[in-house]
Amino acid sequence: MDKNQIELGKPLPEWSIESIFGDDVPLVQDYIGKPLLILIFGLGCPGCLGRAIPYANRVVFENGDRINVVGIHNNFEDIDLKKEHFQKAKDEFYIRFPFFTDKDNDTTFLKYGAGGTPHWILTDENGNVVYSIFGSDPNNALLRLDLKIGEVLDI
Repeated sequence: MDKNQIELGKPLPEWSIESIFGDDVPLVQDYIGKPLLILIFGLGCPGCLGRAIPYANRVVFENGDRINVVGIHNNFEDIDLKKEHFQKAKDEFYIRFPFFTDKDNDTTFLKYGAGGTPHWILTDENGNVVYSIFGSDPNNALLRLDLKIGEVLDI
């Protein structure tokens, strides 16, 4: 059975995420009104740490409040990560966007049809999915994301 519920042009299904730092867990609908870039990542993923997180930070830095960026930490390796691990990563990688953990390690990962980590999902300002791509290759996934983000931001 395919669990992927992502359909281009359709509303982003609600995620199942949990707080790491005790902050409120947002709903997908909280981000209606601006495009939303979701990064599904893992702290054990070299491509996430070396390319995806810095890319997401750059999107936040370059676009200010014109786009929302949210991270969902996926833990399909089922490694017992504590709040301290996340805080260390947040500090070490200067993570500029809110991030949460995936419920039961992979609920949203499966629901959103992620191909692995990192996986990206982009919605328009109405919450409709406009793009979904796996990877962090600067000449493939990240280049394509740049183009799609430019389209949704009309730049």
